[in-house]
Amino acid sequence: MDLGLLFGILGTWVLIAWALLAGGNLAYYVDIPSMILVVGATFTSMFFSVPTRNLKNTFRIVRKLAFPAKVSVEQIISDMVRYAEQARRNGILSLESVTREINDPFLVRGLQLAIDGTDPALIEQVLNAEIDAIADRHDMGKYIFDSMAKYAPAFGMIGTLVGLVIMLQNMDDPSKIGPGMAVAILTTLYGAVIANSFALPMADRMAKRSAEELMVKTIILKGIMAIQSGDNPRVVEQKLRSFLPNRPGNNADQEAA
Repeated sequence: MDLGLLFGILGTWVLIAWALLAGGNLAYYVDIPSMILVVGATFTSMFFSVPTRNLKNTFRIVRKLAFPAKVSVEQIISDMVRYAEQARRNGILSLESVTREINDPFLVRGLQLAIDGTDPALIEQVLNAEIDAIADRHDMGKYIFDSMAKYAPAFGMIGTLVGLVIMLQNMDDPSKIGPGMAVAILTTLYGAVIANSFALPMADRMAKRSAEELMVKTIILKGIMAIQSGDNPRVVEQKLRSFLPNRPGNNADQEAA
């Protein structure tokens, strides 16, 4: 599990709970109708802006963020250099046996196209199309969380306005003004908490994961193109290392979404 995500979520909520407790009884901040309004209206509004099939993927997206597949970019570059050496020494057809041992479907497809003698331009076109599809899927995931961050505060404010109207209708009873104002403001609090302690961090997390995975796919694509063109393994390594953010040498693992 991604400990950074776990500690971030738990730490944020612990600090919020501490701040609420410091201000008095925690029960003061609990109002079920207000919660239903903000949370329910946020999700129902998302059905207007996001196709249902994409909303179904939300839980899968959260799971992948919490339990990301760990991918070592250094290992990928090392593997691509090894494939280049084997192809140069024994011919590209010798990589046929290698594809049976690889778990990454994207890499297998690319190598298989190269082994089959597919035109380089077509290989690049096919793999770039797959990379674009991955990017679109990630963008939709980020859009879902961005939408949540946008709608939650808006419905929090709507709830506050509704609460103020109800409070103003009871102005003849001064004892109800204070509690009524508190309940009215709670919806704004709920919307702000949802947006800033969950939705926005998840959207930013998704953007980071997407950038990492797309970089890995691009490295694989460039490696396959270099292998097919018969580049020297050292040249292949230099080309692929140019994509690393901290050259020379980057031993940090990159986590792909």
